[in-house]
Amino acid sequence: MDQILSLTPRQIVAELDKYIIGQKDAKRNVAIALRNRIRRMMVKSDIQKDIVPNNILMIGSTGVGKTEIARRLAKVAQAPFTKVEASKFTEVGYVGRDVESMVRDLVEQAVHLVREVKNEAVKAKASESVEEIILDILIPPVKGAGFRTAPVINDQEEPGSDGELNERTRERFREKLRNGDLDDRKIEINVKASSPVGVGMIGNGMMDDASMAGLQDMISNMMPKKTKKRKLSIAEARKVLLEEEVSKLIDFDEVKEEAIKLAENNGIIFIDEIDKIASKSSKNGGGPDVSREGVQRDLLPIVEGSSVNTKYGVINTDHILFIAAGAFHVSKPSDLIPELQGRFPIRVELNSLTQEDFSRILREPKNALTKQYQALFEAEQVFLEFNDEAIEEIARLAFLINQEVENIGARRLHTVMSHLLNDFLFEVPDTIEANSKIMVTKEMVQERLNTLVKNRDLSQYIL
Repeated sequence: MDQILSLTPRQIVAELDKYIIGQKDAKRNVAIALRNRIRRMMVKSDIQKDIVPNNILMIGSTGVGKTEIARRLAKVAQAPFTKVEASKFTEVGYVGRDVESMVRDLVEQAVHLVREVKNEAVKAKASESVEEIILDILIPPVKGAGFRTAPVINDQEEPGSDGELNERTRERFREKLRNGDLDDRKIEINVKASSPVGVGMIGNGMMDDASMAGLQDMISNMMPKKTKKRKLSIAEARKVLLEEEVSKLIDFDEVKEEAIKLAENNGIIFIDEIDKIASKSSKNGGGPDVSREGVQRDLLPIVEGSSVNTKYGVINTDHILFIAAGAFHVSKPSDLIPELQGRFPIRVELNSLTQEDFSRILREPKNALTKQYQALFEAEQVFLEFNDEAIEEIARLAFLINQEVENIGARRLHTVMSHLLNDFLFEVPDTIEANSKIMVTKEMVQERLNTLVKNRDLSQYIL
């Protein structure tokens, strides 16, 4: 956490630059928003609780990096993050409480993050307990004197008491366990049996999700814990037992409290396709616009700051950072209701990607598509390489297809790369053997992809 507190806006942008090409303004604004959170935590006076985040509205076509910026920001901040499609709230069967589900999802993510940290803190101690449990199954400890329970090792009788022999044997087996020599041996262990609790009919549709989940947890806790025997390899048993021992060492009430605080102060909710719930500029006096405005009004109190009931407790949304995004091809940001517009004071317009951007996207990010394909081939000991001219040609063709068909931004590169390399992926390892090398050249790209450009009806490749 101390490392996060020391991040400056410039350093945050540098982290985002490792994965996202261009979009300087968007990166700067989200970096300032994240740093402002850190600054708020440093404020000592009572005004701290009144400092609310400046929510951000990103405007740009699909595939230009809106979602990736928000997701990477959450990873940089080690913050709980959830993404929701605003358009899903206008679907048939929509009810008002569904809007609160995004906050509940955020708390679930926070619980997961806190549990991961707690798990790492107790994993060493839990591993020791698991080791003892497995040793007790393999070499039961001596329970009484007067007879030998320790097995004979290497057909040599060793002097000493039963307890001493037993302890020496356990130590030898402990060493074998740690070296993985016994991983394939089967043992029988007791594990918790999951008891299904059917509370679905109790609510009869009158209870919200949080209440239903809370009731189910309460009934599960009241029911006696049952165990069942399972025969597993030691490697598999170690995983099952480790999970159980870790859960015994963690105070889940403490996890819930920390998760609520983490979600309240560090949570990021990304609302995509917010333009889909904006009323069209040409008012037609009803129809679907009524539903869209209703969703906006349900979103408003959550974005403004309200209390939402979750199965882990009540969470306040005052200091959650909301990032909304939309293409706004048909509607405009001003078509949102004024109250909701006011809750997204920072507006950033993302640029459409150029051919040069495509070339950089293929080369520079840590998770560049070229690097992903190279990793897939290397998994089969086949080495894939791209020369500079090939990358430039892939970028040119992807940009051209976007212009001629539909502009889906950087996602077009997935279509192009798949069409370029799928034949090779199919042939590995049957006809392309291990230690082979595939060099992708400009000529190969043109030969395999020119049909995409010539054929105007590209629907089969767009899907």
